[in-house]
Amino acid sequence: MQTKISSDKKEVIIGHDQPVVAIGERINPTGRSKLAKALEERDVGYIQNEALKQVAAGAQVLGINVGVSGTDESALMVDVLHAVREVTDTPLCLDSAKPEVLRAGLEVYKGKALVNSVNGEEAKIKEILPMVAQYKSAVVALTMDDDGIPSDVSKRLAIADKILNETTKAGIPIEDVIIDPLAMSVASDDQSGLGALQSLAQIRDRFGVNQTIGASNVSFGLPTRRAINCVFLAMAIVNGLTCPITDPTVWEIRRTLLLTDLFHGKDDFAMNFIGAYREQFPEDD
Repeated sequence: MQTKISSDKKEVIIGHDQPVVAIGERINPTGRSKLAKALEERDVGYIQNEALKQVAAGAQVLGINVGVSGTDESALMVDVLHAVREVTDTPLCLDSAKPEVLRAGLEVYKGKALVNSVNGEEAKIKEILPMVAQYKSAVVALTMDDDGIPSDVSKRLAIADKILNETTKAGIPIEDVIIDPLAMSVASDDQSGLGALQSLAQIRDRFGVNQTIGASNVSFGLPTRRAINCVFLAMAIVNGLTCPITDPTVWEIRRTLLLTDLFHGKDDFAMNFIGAYREQFPEDD
C-alpha cells in the first residue's frame, strides 16, 4: 500500500516497504507563540526559515497550519503556501479544522496535497470527502466520531472501517487514506499508549493502510518528554506507523527515525544514518 503525495516538482512515497516519512510539525501555532506572532504579522522570513530548517533535518512533508484566532485563515493559508513554495518544493500537508481553509489551500496548491483531516463525524465526512475527491488529494482520517475519541481499540477500528467505506463511496482510492489512531497523554491515562500501539497494529493488519500519529501527544505532563517521544515513535513504527507528524529538527527524534529504518533494512549500508550523523556532529569526522 503506497500513498503518493507531491508538489509540482517532487513526489514522496509513503509505504510499509519505504523508509519512514517525517511530516514536519513546526508550522503550527499551537503552543508556538513566536510562530503565532509571525503568522499574525505575515512575517514571511520566519515562516520560510521554519520550513527550511525542517527540510534540512529530513522532513519529507511539511505540515501547514495557520490557525490563529482573529485572522482571515483562508487568506493566511494561501499566503503561507506561496511563501513556503518560494523556498522549497517539499510536498505539503494542509492542516485545518475549517473546510473553507482547506479549500482555499487546495485551490492554489500545485501537485497532490495531503489534507489533515477528516474523522468519523457525519458532518466532517460530508464536508471533507467531496473536497478531497474533487482535488484528488490524499487525506488523514482520525479515529474519532461524534462521541469523541474512543479508548476502546475495537471502536477505533470500527471508525477506521467506516471512514474507509465512505472514502470508497466518494471515489477516493484506499491508498490515499492515511489513518491516525490518535495518541493521548499517558500521564492522564496510563493505558492510552498501549491502546495507540494496539490500534496501529490492528489497523495495519486489517486494512494495510498507511498511518500517521502526533507522537508528542503521549508525553504531555511528563518529564523527559524527548525520551518518551523517541521510545514511543520506535514502538509505533514497529506496529505500523509510516509517516509520523513530528519535529525532525530535534536530533533525538531524527535519530530514532533513521535507526528504525536501519533496523528494518531500509538504509543501505547505513548511509542515511551515517550522513545525518556527520551533518549533526561534523567534529567527529
